Amino acid sequence: MRVPLIFLFFLFCLQSVFAQKEDKAAIFSNDKGAIKGYDPMSYFTAGKAQNGLDSITYRWKDAVWHFSSVENQKLCAQTPEKYAPQYGGYCACGWAQGYAVKIEPEAWAIVAGKLYLNYDRSVQRKWEKKQTMYIQKADENWSKKKH
Repeated sequence: MRVPLIFLFFLFCLQSVFAQKEDKAAIFSNDKGAIKGYDPMSYFTAGKAQNGLDSITYRWKDAVWHFSSVENQKLCAQTPEKYAPQYGGYCACGWAQGYAVKIEPEAWAIVAGKLYLNYDRSVQRKWEKKQTMYIQKADENWSKKKH
């Protein structure tokens, strides 16, 4: 009778490990905040990645978003889903393959009014070559995710 109990305990532990691996935060964030502390509006307003300030923030979807100006913070707070990066700020190429992968804020693109971030610039160059295909596949994978 001991073997089945140990086996059941092992299965329970194994299930917990897999559940934790799949349970990523809805928004990619680190100790600096969402998008590693970069201002999501700067991609749209300045056409480049800019660091946000610790003194100008907005909390949305359990993440702290930083901004380079009060104007950017106010505009984003009105419709955050319009300016937030796709796939919760995780790598767009990674989501095309079904994985939630970290990003580098400097590897970005705006396509059809939406912000996409990638793991790094080399992955971004790969992503840009088949951008439409990657976006379509990532959209499919993202829609299957519970968020």
